[in-house]
Amino acid sequence: MDLLAHYSSVLGDLILKSDGISLTAICFSDREYSRERLPDPLQEETAIRETKRWLDIYFSGKDPGFLPPLRIEGTLFQKRVWELLSEIPYGQTRSYKEIAEVLAAEKGIQKMSAQAVGGAVGKNPIPIIVPCHRIVGSDGSLTGYAGGIERKKILLKLEGILH
Repeated sequence: MDLLAHYSSVLGDLILKSDGISLTAICFSDREYSRERLPDPLQEETAIRETKRWLDIYFSGKDPGFLPPLRIEGTLFQKRVWELLSEIPYGQTRSYKEIAEVLAAEKGIQKMSAQAVGGAVGKNPIPIIVPCHRIVGSDGSLTGYAGGIERKKILLKLEGILH
């Protein structure tokens, strides 16, 4: 059973999902849930408390320097893409093509599809903490973001990437 908690942010209300041990998802409430349907848990467990602490630090404009406990479900390919996203330092970006090149090198193949990387990025269940907002087009353009381009801009400005 998922434990759910609300978190108010500059991006709007977020819904934090936990399995009781680890964070399993962050959802934008206007995209997936209605606030009226989801009561906050009476007692927040460690994963939710640590996630809220991480988000408080992040939204204050700082790199939190730690991760809350995470459990991310997906295919092996998706999980590897999300691992690579997590390696992008705070305040930096990478392109879909750059991620695809890393994956191709790891597999010992000449080329990997940037579109396949984009598909995995778009299915990231833990946005913000697994920083899919740090992925841009090869020319530096802001491309899709599951939470919407305006939210992506806010996150990139917060990290000092956009001015």
